[in-house]
Amino acid sequence: MTHLVDQERYRAELEEDGGVVEVGYLDYTRDAGHADGDRLALTHTVVYDRFGGRGFAADLVEAVLTDIRGSGNKVVPVCSYVVRYLEKHPEHADLVVSAR
Repeated sequence: MTHLVDQERYRAELEEDGGVVEVGYLDYTRDAGHADGDRLALTHTVVYDRFGGRGFAADLVEAVLTDIRGSGNKVVPVCSYVVRYLEKHPEHADLVVSAR
């Protein structure tokens, strides 16, 4: 996974045929300066069709949540996939805040 800060995007990658191939991405918007850290609204998760059905979306969301936890920030789940993922993984509930 690569965090493209300037694009507000996390990119999922896979080594294939001696190179790195993008398999999808997760977009976010940052709302900075809250008492509980920055809030990242996770807005859109995409895995390209040729990589679908292999768990890459779940792996990407897990990696993104781990990165956000490490940075001390919070999550506003907007993307329907992220919402469903968080429902299935209550261990990340402490990261979730409302958009307020």
